[in-house]
Amino acid sequence: MNQFLFQMADFLSRPPGFYFVIVAMIVSTALVPFGLTNVITYALSVAAIVITSVVLIQGYRDTAAIHAKLDEIIVSMRETRNEVVGLEHEQPERIAAAVERLEAEAENQARAGISHLDR
Repeated sequence: MNQFLFQMADFLSRPPGFYFVIVAMIVSTALVPFGLTNVITYALSVAAIVITSVVLIQGYRDTAAIHAKLDEIIVSMRETRNEVVGLEHEQPERIAAAVERLEAEAENQARAGISHLDR
């Protein structure tokens, strides 16, 4: 099922999928005078849900790819701490605590850099 959803998301996120949706909307609009308003409303509602799902699936794929790339950069750099790898899988409270800690460290380093430049 996942493979089917990813293929559908991939198709609908490209120009041919976009054209397919446009044609489906035009056909649905053309059928309104024939008294098929309920069917058309249902079809367009389903289409809206499918498009929303496509956006969510594509966002998931993009985010997962970005995290994998960032993890690769973190692991490849000797100066970094690998404890942040996989942080996206933690609870929101742990993520917030890690962000606060990293921001505090960055601020301390910035202050140290400014005082170091003053010398």
